[in-house]
Amino acid sequence: MIPATKNRRRLLAATLLALLCALAGCARAPHQPARPYSPLILISIDGYRADYITRGLSPNLATLASKGVRAEAMKPAFPTLTFPNHYTIVTGLYPDHHGIVNNRFTDPVTGANFVYKQQADISDPHWWGGEPLWVGVQRQGKRAATMFWPGSDVAIDGVRPQHWRQYDGNFTPTQRVEQVLQWLDLPNGQRPDFVTLYLEQVDHAGHEYGPDSPQVDAALREDDAALGRLVAGLKQRGIFPSTNIVVVSDHGMTATSPDRLIVLDKFIDMRNVTVITAGVLAGLVPKSGHEAGIDRALLAAHAHMRCWNKADIPARLHYGSNARIPPIVCVADDGWLIETQSYLDRPKHYISRGDHGYDNDDPNMRALFVAEGPAFRRGIVVPEFANVDVYPLLTRILGIKPAPNDGDIGPVAGMLAP
Repeated sequence: MIPATKNRRRLLAATLLALLCALAGCARAPHQPARPYSPLILISIDGYRADYITRGLSPNLATLASKGVRAEAMKPAFPTLTFPNHYTIVTGLYPDHHGIVNNRFTDPVTGANFVYKQQADISDPHWWGGEPLWVGVQRQGKRAATMFWPGSDVAIDGVRPQHWRQYDGNFTPTQRVEQVLQWLDLPNGQRPDFVTLYLEQVDHAGHEYGPDSPQVDAALREDDAALGRLVAGLKQRGIFPSTNIVVVSDHGMTATSPDRLIVLDKFIDMRNVTVITAGVLAGLVPKSGHEAGIDRALLAAHAHMRCWNKADIPARLHYGSNARIPPIVCVADDGWLIETQSYLDRPKHYISRGDHGYDNDDPNMRALFVAEGPAFRRGIVVPEFANVDVYPLLTRILGIKPAPNDGDIGPVAGMLAP
């Protein structure tokens, strides 16, 4: 047993040593609080036109916008279609450069067709160029999770997100949000740094019923409710203050009608041309020996349709160099559609009440951009910018090196917190 005097001596020695150490500034490892978990969640509300937010039907989105950053609009890439623009947002490449040049297109070398509704087509990685964000995240030592996004269920360059699901349109917005929250609940080393969430209800209602329909209003409420569930889940987990949320859309929507149809047969002999696509955007391949005649016939065929040889497509559209783009491209004016008589003769042919794919200068094609979180300034509205600029913005927030891209951090750097 140690005598009491020895205890007092040791206590006194320890006290003197601590006092001398404090006076001399002894080195001590500073307390380093653990960094908060700070995921980046990229959300797409497909077909959400930039001005929909003013309808007062998206209160959760409006709250994020008021507390963070909202763009007056975001300019989609041409053509203003779903697959090209979703892939542009995550690669920073124009469709001309990443290769998803339309929702439907043909490889002129192999004759293979890409149809966005065919799983066998979209699962083939050879269609998908560039490096999507989830691939860069995975390659640079971080983790990605994709709750649907065009291209995210494909092994692009042999890489998939750590967590992903194959697209299933029957998976409700609520189920999608719950899956995201489950991924965020994973332990350190498994939970994702980057997450995508895709919602398509607004787009589907816009096609079926038109952009000014009660059904679109209902879809706006449904998708906003899903956003509200996500925010509530983040708050319950105590990670909302450290989470960066970016909400975008791929394009807008405009009203269409069976009364505004351009029938190609009225201007050209359909036996002399192969139609690759029709609708808002027509892609045509003249048969050998008929190129000049088709060109002349389409040059001023209709007051509400513009046609170009692919080499003559205006430079502002950043479209026309990719081999997958047909030799002739025609685009309808806002609200008009380009069809063939053979299609219209089908008993069950379908004419949408709303559509997109038009010139990206069309105000009705303008897309959404809202962002909130610690990486962003608070309560500001920024001018319109091109959606290729989203990619370098997201790579900066994630702290990863961007792949070669067409984007520019300059127009969007001002929305970042100092």
